[in-house]
Amino acid sequence: MVTVRLPQYLKILMISIKTSQEIGIMREGGRMLAVIMKELLVGVKPGVSTAELDKMAREKILKAGAKPAFLNYQGFPAVMCTSVNNQVVHAIPLARQVLNKGDIITLDLGLTWKGFYLDMARTVPVGEISDEAARLVRITRKALRLGIKKVRPGITVGDIGNTIERFLTGQQYGIVRELCGHGIGKDLHEEPQIPNYGKRHTGTELKEGMVICIEPMVTMGGDAVKRAKDGQTFETKDGSLAAHFEDTILVTATGAEVLTDTKQVNE
Repeated sequence: MVTVRLPQYLKILMISIKTSQEIGIMREGGRMLAVIMKELLVGVKPGVSTAELDKMAREKILKAGAKPAFLNYQGFPAVMCTSVNNQVVHAIPLARQVLNKGDIITLDLGLTWKGFYLDMARTVPVGEISDEAARLVRITRKALRLGIKKVRPGITVGDIGNTIERFLTGQQYGIVRELCGHGIGKDLHEEPQIPNYGKRHTGTELKEGMVICIEPMVTMGGDAVKRAKDGQTFETKDGSLAAHFEDTILVTATGAEVLTDTKQVNE
């Protein structure tokens, strides 16, 4: 789940460095979340409603002994955000919203485990999709990988944002600038904020033991977004398709450890 980008003068920078014990807890929670996400993605198919997917997410989180992170957070009424097509983030699951072949959907899901938050998102196709939509999903996934590859102690959030921005601009895609990634730990949204654009060597410097969420939000059109009438959902202002990928990442002594890596989950 993303955070709204705030001007620097409105923020109080309190960066949390996790202890080895806290990191161990977040590793457990991250793997748990990755397992649940992988299972949910199998359920994405034409004819399924977003409310059904949300029910599945709730059941799986509770069965694992964890707690939903998003339910009632800032008024959000569901366990998972299910953003379809031009919806960027924070879309509310609905029984009447049935997935159709050719759609793309972002599942954005978080949980709490032993007092710590984990957060991740994946955009996937619903059945067969257009070549243009498939490319958008592929490029957004790569933008996340490039951002993660940049992570190590001593670099700044501006370095991460600049890497993502230069790649996406080169691909001629829009970058959502009003929303951003974030630190995470005992709170869902901690400092620092992690924009998907920026200048090199500017902003907060990463240190070993920090845990952050990097989450490119990419559109096939312009950068601008708007809130829907439900007061939660962000949509592209021009109606273009959007994709969103997110992982929870630990800053290690030598680089990055993806705590929500679905590739590390056994079949």
